[in-house]
Amino acid sequence: MTKAELIEKMANDADISKAAANKAMDSFFDSVKKALKKKDGKITLVGFGTLSKVRRKARKGINPATGEKISIKARNAVRFKPGKTLKDAIA
Repeated sequence: MTKAELIEKMANDADISKAAANKAMDSFFDSVKKALKKKDGKITLVGFGTLSKVRRKARKGINPATGEKISIKARNAVRFKPGKTLKDAIA
């Protein structure tokens, strides 16, 4: 499902315009980004799952095209842990 399809579905389900659904979706994304930028960034949506910021350590890797060894810098990443309701819904 694409963002446009999700916005259309939200608009139909909530009986609002696509513009209002798009504005709500953008607000949600902005709120998630701001929350995850914090030092211990974490968002818990009960029944859906938890988004959390994790720090990945620097490590060595191999370029698959050339076989050359490369170093991969440390960085922040987002981890998603699905909630029980979501797990049960897709099982």
